[in-house]
Amino acid sequence: MAEARTPAQIEADIVRRRQELAVTLDEIGVRLHPKTIMDDAKARAAAAVDRTAGRAYVAANRAVTDVRAQLVSEDGAPRLERIIPVALVGVAVVGLLTLRARRRC
Repeated sequence: MAEARTPAQIEADIVRRRQELAVTLDEIGVRLHPKTIMDDAKARAAAAVDRTAGRAYVAANRAVTDVRAQLVSEDGAPRLERIIPVALVGVAVVGLLTLRARRRC
């Protein structure tokens, strides 16, 4: 059988539980405060931007490395058999864009 508690023990339990409840309510108040919510949203957005920027950097770095591997040999010498056609295509595209721009004027 459970021991009977004294009024002092019951009162001490009530005081302790009130204190615990006050702490819990304070924590809820902080979490639900508009500034806290905005700060959390800003932090999540910044983290998402950082992840996206990191992925973009890795993708761009990989693309540059791939292009470099195509246009430069392993010893660092330019691969003219690949560079010249790419340069000619670039010049042709710029020339076509220039002609098109002049026709509009």
